[in-house]
Amino acid sequence: MRKVTTIAVAASALLLSGCYHAVIDTGRAPNGTTVERAWAHGFLWGLVPPSVTETAQKCPGGVAKVETKHSFLNGLAGVITYGLYAPMTIIASCTGAKSTADATVINAAPGKAAEAIQQAAEISKARSVPVFVQF
Repeated sequence: MRKVTTIAVAASALLLSGCYHAVIDTGRAPNGTTVERAWAHGFLWGLVPPSVTETAQKCPGGVAKVETKHSFLNGLAGVITYGLYAPMTIIASCTGAKSTADATVINAAPGKAAEAIQQAAEISKARSVPVFVQF
């Protein structure tokens, strides 16, 4: 009976030791700069996610890829706290800077803010450039 229990515990430990890994790829080319948070603090089995990872200063051109994962140590911390503390590792890869010279400026007429924002969204989507709306 002891041998069966030992095998069951070992099999459970092996099955439950998998690491979580998710990747969001924007399709843009990374430039080699990354922003990493090895211990992004989440709680309650991940129901309360970590705070926002600020990338604006290091990635002025935007983000090419974001990876979230639970390393072995992140998972161990979660197991020890019964999931009340659920840390994860977040890695954001930056992309090259866009030129603001390519940006378009739309001057919104008084009372026409909604139309100007709609027009800005359409131009930005079609050209993949920033569009500024001035009021």
